[in-house]
Amino acid sequence: MQDIVIYGAGGFAREVAYLIEIINEKKVTWNLKGYIDDNPENTGKILNGYPILGTSEWLLSLNQEINVVIGIGSPRVKKLIYNKLKDYSHIKFPNIIHPNVRISNMNKIGMGNIICEGNILTCNIEIGNFVIVNLNCTIGHDTVIEDYTTILPNSSISGSVRLKEGVDFGTNATIIQGVSVGEYAIIGAGAVIVKDIPPHCTAVGVPAKPIKFHDEANQA
Repeated sequence: MQDIVIYGAGGFAREVAYLIEIINEKKVTWNLKGYIDDNPENTGKILNGYPILGTSEWLLSLNQEINVVIGIGSPRVKKLIYNKLKDYSHIKFPNIIHPNVRISNMNKIGMGNIICEGNILTCNIEIGNFVIVNLNCTIGHDTVIEDYTTILPNSSISGSVRLKEGVDFGTNATIIQGVSVGEYAIIGAGAVIVKDIPPHCTAVGVPAKPIKFHDEANQA
């Protein structure tokens, strides 16, 4: 077994712990040591049977190899955490994929990704790094999903779509074939995307339209 910790201590981090338990039921792979939380007041608390081990300083000070999965949904926060950890050679970022995920061996997947139960990824898909694909999503052929994107449950992504860096794709949202979503755009729950969405905006509705734009300076 390989030692692993979850960076984060919120609801999704607890779901990642459960996902790791399911992976171990199928094939014993991970020794889950606990969580990392940058609020020092939480160190020592127990979440669903696993301790909060400490802050990032605990992690950075280790003198042995450790696997880290970032159990936080926010694309911007994921990027900030990776930038904090990336220069430490003892920290590795595995992919955590539910055993029942249907995924073609023609797909390309980077590092640090989390793919939850019930997902179907067809063929010739490219997934970058630190992408989350939450429960029961479908992703079609030749789609490209760039780093730090988070896809929330029950989303439907057609073929030849491009989700650029840091997209936050809402629960039960849909995007038609050949359309792209710009960097750090937020797609509202239930939105239907039928044309390109610009970067740094929030888009909602059927069909989805931008309703506000964000200050790019505040993006990670």
